[in-house]
Amino acid sequence: MTLHDLLEPLLSPAFTFRGTPTSWGEVLGFVTGVVTVALVVRQHILNWPIGIANVVLLGLIFFDSGLYADASLQIVYVVLQLYGWWAWLYGGVDRTAEVVRRTRRAEWIGVAVAGAAATGIMYWVLDTRTGSNVPFWDALTTAISLAATYGQCRKLLESWWLWILADLIYIPLYSYKELYLTAALYVVFLGLCVAGVLAWRRDLAARAPAPVPA
Repeated sequence: MTLHDLLEPLLSPAFTFRGTPTSWGEVLGFVTGVVTVALVVRQHILNWPIGIANVVLLGLIFFDSGLYADASLQIVYVVLQLYGWWAWLYGGVDRTAEVVRRTRRAEWIGVAVAGAAATGIMYWVLDTRTGSNVPFWDALTTAISLAATYGQCRKLLESWWLWILADLIYIPLYSYKELYLTAALYVVFLGLCVAGVLAWRRDLAARAPAPVPA
C-alpha cells in the first residue's frame, strides 16, 4: 500500500463548490482549525493537541495543492505546538504557567530579522527548486505564521496582530488556489484573531498592578 492509498480517503471529495471539489481533509482541517483558535482565545491548554491534528491535516492539503512552503511549515508547526504546550504549562517564572505579556523590543527585532531572512530563503527555494506559482506569497505567509506561532507559544499579545496580517494574505491566496473552504476558514480565523486580541488584552489589564494612592 502506497502513501497515496493511505491518504486517498482524506483527499477524496466531500462536496463540490463552483466546480471545484473540496476534500474531507479540508473539511476536517476547517473544523479542527476553528476549535483550535477558539481555544487559544480562551487560553485553554487543549488547543495544542487539537492544533497538532489540524496542522497535519492542512499539511496534506497544502502539499496536494502545490503550496510546498505551507506544507513544510506544518512540520515545523508540530514542533512548535509541542513547545507551546510545554511553555503554557511551565514556561513562566520558576517553571510556572506562562501568562500574557507584551512583546519586548529585542523580541520584535529578532522576529523582524528572522522573518525577513526566512522569507528571502524560502522564496529562493520555492522559485528555483519547486513548481510553485506563488513563491513570494507562499514564503511571506510562512514566515509571518512562524513568527506568530512563536509569539502564541510565549503568550505575546502582539502575536494576534501577526496572525491578522497573515490571514489577510491567506484569504485571497487560498481563493486563488481554489481552496475555497480553507479560504473561508481563514475568514473565521480573522474574526477569532480580533476576539483574541481583545480577550488577551483584558487578561493583561486585569493582572496589571493597581495604582498606588497618592
